[in-house]
Amino acid sequence: MANQIKITLTKSTIGCPKTQKATVKSLGLRKLNHSVVKDDRPEIRGQVNKVKHLLKVEELD
Repeated sequence: MANQIKITLTKSTIGCPKTQKATVKSLGLRKLNHSVVKDDRPEIRGQVNKVKHLLKVEELD
């Protein structure tokens, strides 16, 4: 089974560029403190890295 990561939106996207807002939306995050669990893949890690200042990431086993 693949490793998974839990991604939580901890800061608002108000005032962020449109590309960062779109990245947060594509990760499936809607509101503050909303969390999603995704497979740990390079594509997801790249998206997380782009908006890492807005997120909290935890690795799950």
